Amino acid sequence: MQWRKFNGEAISKPIRKAVEEMILRETALGNKLKVCIGTDSQVKGLETEFATVIVFLREGRGGFMFISNYSTHIKYSIKERMLREVSASIEIAYELCDLFTAYDVDMEVHADINTNPQFKSNEALREATGYILGMGFAFKAKPEAFASSCCANKIVN
Repeated sequence: MQWRKFNGEAISKPIRKAVEEMILRETALGNKLKVCIGTDSQVKGLETEFATVIVFLREGRGGFMFISNYSTHIKYSIKERMLREVSASIEIAYELCDLFTAYDVDMEVHADINTNPQFKSNEALREATGYILGMGFAFKAKPEAFASSCCANKIVN
């Protein structure tokens, strides 16, 4: 996966190294961090575009994010697409979770799945919840899942 900052600047080093350097920089500045990881997708004709974000929140001082996105020509059902989003978030959360533990940074996985049964994405809520909690991660779904439903959403729309 190729990562970049919100301003478009490419992150040339491995994401794990970039995240660790960011944690060290921010803590040296006296900032208490929380990280939220989320993925959103958008079907555009025959393509489905996915965007995964790592959102760094500075307690009381705003935040910033790292972004990775890609497109595929695979046709997904709504449930498959929602679970693919969750899988992408868990993949990066799993790669980074020991860093967050080592540096005492709280982390949540955000899923762009609606908790209201009237919405189609709700079909995947039970499986996504089990998947994320089963991996041992804190979890938020819509409307509290801002990393996926707001931040990642801005990238794919």
